[in-house]
Amino acid sequence: MWTALVLAGSRPGHDPFAQSHGTDLKALIPVGGVPMVARPVAALLGAAEIGPVRVLAQQVDRIAAVLPDNAWVSVEASGATIAATIEAILADPATRFPLLVTTADHALLDAAMIGDFCASAAGADLAIGLVGKHALDARLPQTKRTWIRFRGGAYSGANLFAFGSRDAAKAVALWRSVEQDRKKGWRMVAALGPALLMGSVLRLRTLDQTLASIGKRLGLDIRKVELANPLAAVDVDKPADHVLVSAIIEGRA
Repeated sequence: MWTALVLAGSRPGHDPFAQSHGTDLKALIPVGGVPMVARPVAALLGAAEIGPVRVLAQQVDRIAAVLPDNAWVSVEASGATIAATIEAILADPATRFPLLVTTADHALLDAAMIGDFCASAAGADLAIGLVGKHALDARLPQTKRTWIRFRGGAYSGANLFAFGSRDAAKAVALWRSVEQDRKKGWRMVAALGPALLMGSVLRLRTLDQTLASIGKRLGLDIRKVELANPLAAVDVDKPADHVLVSAIIEGRA
């Protein structure tokens, strides 16, 4: 049985998106009349693969107030950054694996997506949920996403990650080294060697080949999980996303 982690923290400073919806916490923005964080939590509680659901946030009491009173759900204080939070959990002897990690803004998450991801991620030290560009374009041709391009295809993140063992901390440490400089994510690739950097920049490698190279360097089994439902790539990160996701939930898109 998997343990789920839901990242429901807030970025430092003023959040105009949240305030435009009458709150200062993004996780509490209403989506379809429900506080956003409550939607992925409900999906996780309804998934056969998931046991405990641990919600991580700075404003523990406020987040807990909008979640169901369920023995499987706990709300805990998060660290200063996402990487620091995950590192602490991976290092905690009480942590039970495997872990599924998702985010409070994954408002379209459902039990089928969770089952799809868990089935493919089982056994990996680290697995990353993704959606192919062709699949999302076919479902929502007007949506705008951030695409990571490799030879053979482009992918968008699905805000689903699996940590199968404590060894995955090696990958999180690498992530943490560049976390404060998100716009220069190529530094993470560069840190693994010039051959991998050039292969990614010039699109000489497929995503599977790139992950295999990173895994070999770190001594980890790292794999991609391409989700069958392209809506797994649609989160609520900006006003246009809120409009789209609300329309999907209400059956208008």
